[in-house]
Amino acid sequence: MPLSEDAQILETSNGLVSALRGAAGGAPKSFRPAHAKGHLLTGIFTPTSTAGTLSTAPHFTSPSTPLTIRFSSSTGLPTIPDTDPNANPRGIAVRFHLPSSPDGRRHHTDIIAHSTKFFPTRTGAEFLEFLKAAGGPNAGEAVPEFLGRHPETVAFLQDPKPSPESFATEAYFGVNAFKFVGAVGKETFVRYRVVPTAGVHTLDAEGLKDKSANYLFDELPKRLETGPVTFTLQAQIAEAGDPTDNATSLWPEKRQLVDLGEIKIEKTLSDEESLKEQKQIIFDPVPRVQGVEASDDPLLDVRASVYLISGRERRAAEVVAA
Repeated sequence: MPLSEDAQILETSNGLVSALRGAAGGAPKSFRPAHAKGHLLTGIFTPTSTAGTLSTAPHFTSPSTPLTIRFSSSTGLPTIPDTDPNANPRGIAVRFHLPSSPDGRRHHTDIIAHSTKFFPTRTGAEFLEFLKAAGGPNAGEAVPEFLGRHPETVAFLQDPKPSPESFATEAYFGVNAFKFVGAVGKETFVRYRVVPTAGVHTLDAEGLKDKSANYLFDELPKRLETGPVTFTLQAQIAEAGDPTDNATSLWPEKRQLVDLGEIKIEKTLSDEESLKEQKQIIFDPVPRVQGVEASDDPLLDVRASVYLISGRERRAAEVVAA
């Protein structure tokens, strides 16, 4: 996973890491600056036959692929209560462990999604501007001024983000577009969705009232005792004219949804195992695999750089138990 060579992207990405850490009150660098509270699980992905017709990627053409999954809560606060509204949207990151290359190097590709279809800004620079406005001394004036120029950010903020009953009853959306390349070179632009087999079930304020501060992370291991947790990985298919370079612009809901396969979560790591592995694993928003290519969305390079910069900080930092 290389760091961008674009000086502007690096400046923006470093600024975003600093601003996100500042918003979290200086939480230890052994945690992520966003979606700091999380846990790792393992499972397996089984593709549909349709997936292999859309993309030549190995996880869409192999019988199955091992997975590492991370569920998370929003903000850079590693101990944010699961009942806090600011912990929404929730996140999922899925790592597909691909066959090793002949030289023995391990390969993987990742999907990152969260429980809202929106992203607050079109570019990383705009997101940094918003964070600086919100965290600055004149936030009372700066934030309304920014929102007046960015109705897409208002749409993100106003989008309902209810807390789920379980991580297993939440739907997750990939906000960035990607290009699938098929065997004969056919190109298809898609956005990912991760849809729970158990259905979407959320809680209102009354339902949250008696929940514990860690109810989501405590519930999942108990659910797994009764059997695997499953999701369907879907692709929303773009049509002519649908923007592929703007994560704030939704494609019409009438666009075709194609099932790409089943994500089966089988095991949760222990707290000790998860904490240790989360320090090391750096998810990558850019696919970097044959058959799936990045779109022209300007957020992708910035997101990848933010993940890598903060990931290197995390690996270098002393682990602080949450």
